[in-house]
Amino acid sequence: MSTPACRPHQHRIVLTRREMLQVGYSGLLGVGLPSVLASRTQAADAGRASELLPHKPKQVVIVFLTGAASHHDTFDMKPDAPAEVRGEFNPIATSVPGLHVSEHLPHLAKRADKYAVIRSLSHGDNNHLMSTHYVLTGELQPGGFFDKVASRDDWPSYAAGCAYLRPRNDGIPSGVNLPTYLWQGALTWPGQHAGLIGPNYDPWQITGDPNKDDFRVDSLALAAGLDVQRLDNRRSLVNDFNQQRDRLSKVAVARRLTGEQDLAFSILTSSRFAEAFQLNREDDKMRDKYGRNTTGQSLLLARRLIEVGVPVVQANIGAVQTWDNHSNIFPTLKDRLLPPLDQGVAALLDDLESRGLLDETLVMMLGEFGRTPKINNNKGRDHWGPCFFAMFAGAGVRGGQVIGRSDATGAYPITKAYSPHDIGATVYEALGIPPNAEVRDRFNRPVRLNRGEVIAPLYSGAEV
Repeated sequence: MSTPACRPHQHRIVLTRREMLQVGYSGLLGVGLPSVLASRTQAADAGRASELLPHKPKQVVIVFLTGAASHHDTFDMKPDAPAEVRGEFNPIATSVPGLHVSEHLPHLAKRADKYAVIRSLSHGDNNHLMSTHYVLTGELQPGGFFDKVASRDDWPSYAAGCAYLRPRNDGIPSGVNLPTYLWQGALTWPGQHAGLIGPNYDPWQITGDPNKDDFRVDSLALAAGLDVQRLDNRRSLVNDFNQQRDRLSKVAVARRLTGEQDLAFSILTSSRFAEAFQLNREDDKMRDKYGRNTTGQSLLLARRLIEVGVPVVQANIGAVQTWDNHSNIFPTLKDRLLPPLDQGVAALLDDLESRGLLDETLVMMLGEFGRTPKINNNKGRDHWGPCFFAMFAGAGVRGGQVIGRSDATGAYPITKAYSPHDIGATVYEALGIPPNAEVRDRFNRPVRLNRGEVIAPLYSGAEV
């Protein structure tokens, strides 16, 4: 039987009950609010970390290939390997001499000068849930075991760490995950939440297909019949009520509630964040460029959220385990998965660059691990943590390079291996957060955020 967190959503746009509480009448009472409504007291404490920021903070788009895409059939092809390793696809030249990618990535092949590919990522796990946690938090799952579901013992996601260490009060959340929520049956994928630092720092979870004509996020709209003036009147009543509570006003909790009320009001009366979800405001040619499909429109929505100032946007490409191709991998990639990814990511890079946002935005595309070198009896590839790839672009990344090499069958790195710890350090560095910064868990215990090292060759190009 599914746990309560995994039961099917009941409301029209598929938002959980907690999501509906992110903004709404409950916001005026300071109840059930996420990172954008975190208490002012906690935010003030965490805000001291801003003094440690190494540079102007960037933004991050995570293009997450949930289920794990095959490196052999995309960005680390092995054309000279035996047939059972090299697979059915051919490599094609890119805009960068010597850099080849799959024939089914023609748009990204033309833009190879904009991104770097790492071919020597590695970790020791083959389980979807634990590996997803590792990649999306930069830390091993505490107490991890096979299919350990999400819990408040988990490490915070990058958006949650950003919410804690870069608090804000402008009504823009620190993180948005879209368009799917990673859960299946009784399994809820870890790495999507704030984990041990508490629910106040959870990123927004938006579930709904932005390619549909009726896509909207009801929790960002005022209730029917409630206009701004009436909301302002309601706010005045709440303020009057608070002013009468002299004793409670001296209590820290009451002061935090007042801060949360102000933040809730600012979200409900400001159109900036809500308008980001109105894809019908985009020019039809731009929407066509991204692709009229869930992948393309999700990436377009990610750009719109970056444009209004959301620091971390995670676009899950496909439902949970979409890229977990244990059988029929080649027609699945060729006909269904690679074309929209290729078109959408290429459009995202072009769009960010044309708007002057690519220099300020780190785009990272990866899955939780790689796929086995040898094709199995079902013409698929299985889980493989020892070697996988990631693509990085923007935010100072030196494009047109390959970092690291795998062996002749793509089984193991033969140059320096980079771990998800290092991915985490790189993401936090881009966000202007020292990877070794300290956060405090929900019991106020100090915890070091990350133990990795920034992947320096992304910026220097000094290591192959």
